[in-house]
Amino acid sequence: MPAYTVREWGKLAYGEGEGQILERHADRLASLAARSTFAGRGGSGVLEHGRHALRARGVVGILAADDASLEILPKIDVAPGETTDHQNAAIRKRLVHMLAVALDLKIDLGVITDLAWQRETLLEILIRIFCDKLTDALRKGMPRRYITCEDDLPTLRGQLDITRQFTRHAVNPSRLACRFDLLSEDTPLNRIMKAAVLRLARLSRRAANQQRLRELAFVYADITDVPVSALPWDQVVIDRTNRSWQELFAMARLFLQDRYQTTTGGVGQGTAMLFEMDALFEEYVGRLIARSLAGTGLTVSLQGGRLFCLSAEDSGRALFQTRPDILIRQGGRVIQVIDTKWKRISARIDDPKLGVSQADVYQMMAYAQLYDAPRLMLLYPHHPGLGTQDAVQGRFSITGHTTVLETASIDVANSADMLDRLRRLILDLEPTALEPAE
Repeated sequence: MPAYTVREWGKLAYGEGEGQILERHADRLASLAARSTFAGRGGSGVLEHGRHALRARGVVGILAADDASLEILPKIDVAPGETTDHQNAAIRKRLVHMLAVALDLKIDLGVITDLAWQRETLLEILIRIFCDKLTDALRKGMPRRYITCEDDLPTLRGQLDITRQFTRHAVNPSRLACRFDLLSEDTPLNRIMKAAVLRLARLSRRAANQQRLRELAFVYADITDVPVSALPWDQVVIDRTNRSWQELFAMARLFLQDRYQTTTGGVGQGTAMLFEMDALFEEYVGRLIARSLAGTGLTVSLQGGRLFCLSAEDSGRALFQTRPDILIRQGGRVIQVIDTKWKRISARIDDPKLGVSQADVYQMMAYAQLYDAPRLMLLYPHHPGLGTQDAVQGRFSITGHTTVLETASIDVANSADMLDRLRRLILDLEPTALEPAE
């Protein structure tokens, strides 16, 4: 099955040459993308199905139809001069790292070879990581829990179900209606794990992954099959007895729920695993900022605040609720509001406004009024055209207000000392003014 790769906002022209896509494959993948929850009303929120090319938008991930797959990678600036395969490998690695932080997963990226990052798609890499983690967990034993069972037995086990006994066995007292607890492996968590294994077995095209998934399916042979639409997500309880399965549960949710859409039938038959880069960047940066400020006396809230801009004079009803990406408080007072933007801003020499949109500025001015914070920040991904990495690119005074609005960038392509770099950026410290954060 042909596997195509394109970067966010990049194009794949129709044709049979290198870097091109067959038109029939483009039609099938575009139809699948149009069914995604990210597609929007026009159906082009994931892919623009043009006359001469497919164009990716601000959504990344995998689209897999019956006869072709398309991998959409984020537009992250990596080392120039490298081959396309090496650059794509570096981007896959950064994307998996961002997913791991956003989903609170512990993933050792070093166990995957450089060759694997180059040759395998994002989906196959995630499947490999899932198989490795699930195999390690199963070596310690499949989680079990007591479940309530009802059965008609010749001898009493547990408690007698009086109602059932005298309605079902009134004329046959040789059978006892029993209700008892049984320690079983057929639990909601294991049913979800089995569903993930079976789904991935149908999606994987890599022989090694297929073999691992067949072995795992054999281990789960006695677990009840449950359709994905009927999986008992709300019945799963993660406690001290199964805490080690929390990451696997999160990965299963990634594969089976929310951003993972499956369509069957029609010309759009296939599967999609997609992520909005705006939301992923926000969650990634927010979690890292919370870690970086640990021990400073500052508290971090993600998607907090939720103050309203207006209230109706006649009814008093609050209208237009705000949800700043990141609020930083000191002693209960908001001292900084940060909004992340997965956009490419300009250097000051190219544009005095730095490419910041007017709508974003209006949004931050509303935050200045509502939250009365002395500092506001619009935080963007860094790119080489901005010069110094992880820097405040511009500072602006809001007219008639004491609040300062900053535009800044963080280099997501470089994970070295990320917590330390973020802490310096947020606290506005020089590099020598802070010991490295753990």
